[in-house]
Parts: sequence; structure tokens; C-alpha cells
Amino acid sequence: MPISDQRVARHEFLRQMYDDAYFSDRVVDRGKAILLRLCERIEAERPSDVQSLYALTRAATEEFNLLDREFVAAGSGIETVAREWICDEFCFVASAYGFADAEAEELTAGRDW
Repeated sequence: MPISDQRVARHEFLRQMYDDAYFSDRVVDRGKAILLRLCERIEAERPSDVQSLYALTRAATEEFNLLDREFVAAGSGIETVAREWICDEFCFVASAYGFADAEAEELTAGRDW
């Protein structure tokens, strides 16, 4: 399902990670795919409140938890700077879909990175 929100569709997810040679583009591609699937789910399910949004972001966070192993295997990892970049993307997604009041920590609750 293509993203219908044009601001989201044009957004360059994880651009900083692509610009940093420390991170494998192949693994970053998988992180970008997680974020795009999150957007697709939000558009399909249309969460009615922030708690419903958090349920969707928790699932995406779990996918990033698993992806961290791939970053490590590729010689990097989701460390401090990458963690902030990824969290910023979750905040962008929440804001783009009308949840500007979502708490950054709750959007990625359950992360182990």
C-alpha cells in the first residue's frame, strides 16, 4: 500500500544514517522499511488516540530491536547517535499523522537500543 500522506511519502527516512559510512546501507534500508510499514499501518488502521498509536509504534520498535543484531553483524549498532536519529523519525511519523502530543519515550517504549 503506497503512503498517501505526501509529506511522509517525500520524507527521507534515516537520511543521517545513510550519510554516515559507519552504517551499512543494506541494514539502514531495512530500518527505513520498518518506518514505512509503520506509516502504512497508521494509514490503514487510523488510530483514534495516542494509546492506539503507541501500540503500533511498539511493534515497530520491536522490529528495530531485532534489526540491531544486523547492525552489529555489519560492524555498527544502534548506539547513542543512531538511537536519537531513529527516535526523531518516530516523532516525525507521530506528528505527521496528527499526534504531535505523543511522548517521544513512549513512541519507542520497549527499545533495547
